[in-house]
Amino acid sequence: MDEIGVVDSLDESECLRRLATQQLGRLVTHIGNVLDVFPVNYVVTGGGDIVFRTAEGSKLFELTVNDEVLFEVDDHTDAGAWSVIVRGHARRLETEAEIEAAEQLGLHPWVPTLKRNYVRVTAAEITGRAFGFAPEPDRSGVHVF
Repeated sequence: MDEIGVVDSLDESECLRRLATQQLGRLVTHIGNVLDVFPVNYVVTGGGDIVFRTAEGSKLFELTVNDEVLFEVDDHTDAGAWSVIVRGHARRLETEAEIEAAEQLGLHPWVPTLKRNYVRVTAAEITGRAFGFAPEPDRSGVHVF
């Protein structure tokens, strides 16, 4: 916990546990100075990789030009919130064995579109933080700029 006692760093196993509780994340791609953010529904594999499906288009094109991605997931309750960031590499699954294994994950598009491509994000680094909600501290004696 940090010095004010309201933010906890999450270890990698806790980050993976929390990732597995959700279904919606944000994929961040970049080509040169252009960053794009795409919401995707996903699953976490037993090995800790993130898999999602996508159609042909800018998301798939961008991650094939530059496979370095960020993937972010968060959640909140009345008592607190958390956020997990995965820094890693994404690649389209191409072999028949990879695609068959991905089809067993139970990943289905949320919108009625054909998404024939499976993408796997393999983490290079996973970080996360949890935040406890509480009232703002008293401002008396605090210099406001």
